[in-house]
Amino acid sequence: METEGMNIGEAAKQSAVSAKMIRHYEELGLLPKVPRTDSGYRQYDEATVHTLRFIRRARDLGFGLPEIETLLGLWHNRRRSSKDVKRIALEHAADLQRRIEEMRAMQRTLQHLAHGCHGDERPDCPILDDLAGGRATTD
Repeated sequence: METEGMNIGEAAKQSAVSAKMIRHYEELGLLPKVPRTDSGYRQYDEATVHTLRFIRRARDLGFGLPEIETLLGLWHNRRRSSKDVKRIALEHAADLQRRIEEMRAMQRTLQHLAHGCHGDERPDCPILDDLAGGRATTD
């Protein structure tokens, strides 16, 4: 099926990327310049949709836009070294692990604070005390 010349709505549907994000990625230079019709409408081809799917998958894996730009460059470079791709993936995995650990620590703190809160009609609250920079009470 040839999809040459599809409009932004169809490209969005086929790539699972919103039209707004497609325009944003185009402005950032993540997509090649897209030809336009005489009336000014963007016309997307299958290669661009494939690039959008790549970007979408990378975003789903939590890569940031600078990383995605680098990965796109490597993807398009047939002379690339897979070690560069692996390095980027492992750095991202390590960053995700660090963020997971930080979130687990936040979760433990919030659970501890919530456990210490009476949750009744009293005004004192260790959660608010902690947020205000005071020491949480656990009585």
